[in-house]
Amino acid sequence: MRDNSSASGPAREALQKAPQGQLPLDVAALRADTPGCRNVIHFNNAGCGLLAAPVLDAMVGHLHLEARTGGYEASAARAAEVRAFYTELAALINTTPDNIAFAGSATHAYANALSSIPFETDDVILTTRDDFVSNQIAFLSLRKRFGVRIVHAPNTPEGGVDVAAMAVLMRTYRPRLVSATHVPTNSGLVSPIVEIGRHCRELDLLYLVDACQSVGQYVIDVAEIGCDFLTATCRKFLRGPRGSGFLYVSDRVLSAGREPLFIDMHGARWTEPGGYKPVATAARFEEWEFPYATVLGSAAATRYAREVGIEAIERRTPALAARLRDRLAPIPGVRVLDRGPRLAALVTCGVAGRQPEPFKAALDARGINSALSYREFAQFDFGDKDVDWCLRLSPHYYNTEEEVDHVADAVAELAAQGRR
Repeated sequence: MRDNSSASGPAREALQKAPQGQLPLDVAALRADTPGCRNVIHFNNAGCGLLAAPVLDAMVGHLHLEARTGGYEASAARAAEVRAFYTELAALINTTPDNIAFAGSATHAYANALSSIPFETDDVILTTRDDFVSNQIAFLSLRKRFGVRIVHAPNTPEGGVDVAAMAVLMRTYRPRLVSATHVPTNSGLVSPIVEIGRHCRELDLLYLVDACQSVGQYVIDVAEIGCDFLTATCRKFLRGPRGSGFLYVSDRVLSAGREPLFIDMHGARWTEPGGYKPVATAARFEEWEFPYATVLGSAAATRYAREVGIEAIERRTPALAARLRDRLAPIPGVRVLDRGPRLAALVTCGVAGRQPEPFKAALDARGINSALSYREFAQFDFGDKDVDWCLRLSPHYYNTEEEVDHVADAVAELAAQGRR
């Protein structure tokens, strides 16, 4: 049975009014809980979601406490609330608090995970053609430094990785690491990370998943995925603050003694002049210094998402994106770029005859938040699609159908200006 006792504000009221076993979204109440909705049409949730009031209150309240009592004293006073970061995230992705490490960003978490793997010359990293740009750059850096080999699994004709072909590559190369991005930043594709994980488990291969764009948008179950590492940010669809993310570390990684390259006094104990011992939990992947207001804001954001209901969010958010694609597709000069059997709430499109920065600036002037992606962010995907840039629009559950239609109308009007 769903426990609504910790909910607060409009989210709690909506849940309390819900029939048992259902997860409706009171969009009006959730928008009232989101101050930014009064100022902008925010379709840049794949960049940063709008903060909910409880998240803002948690952060500002802690900064006031630091100012009144001191930084160390404030963190000690909020120790229970800080621990909630781990318990809330553990509940969100179906693990234990000991398997969660705070990180300043998803990229930081990803780098720490990579640094725990003792790569050697000719080790293979098996990945996809729809990976996140920073991950690919990290692999290229490892190739430059250690001589690893990077193998990209092919895509299916409809878009997205060919899992069967990837499984053959697993058996052929026995890679040191298999890596996949759940939802790439440059398209709405949803990668089949559960199916990839099943093959990794069968072959006992190390598996790293980038869930940066899917945490807070989809139900994430690390046990079902079967990954050894999972990284994400808190600022996107989870609606947490910037400068926050997390790393999930599996029990088998911890028991194998894997640790980040640069471990510090938080992640290890200096047991003798010539030796140290890592802590038993995923805390070995953290550093001693924490931005405590950010940690508390991230805990509040995770709690808020769970109160709203990830199952309900998973239904509504991609549906808004589907509506937007349907509205954009018939517009002359606009080409919707998203491909794949399952699409998330990232809508990408090219606009003929327009330059990227002026087009985005025109949307900004209309109070519509959006983002741009360039070929350098997605060399394989944009090369296949033969585009140099795209407009990215990413709604979330607190956006409305009327906003979707308004944004589509604005894109149509601006695209027509370009044709003229």
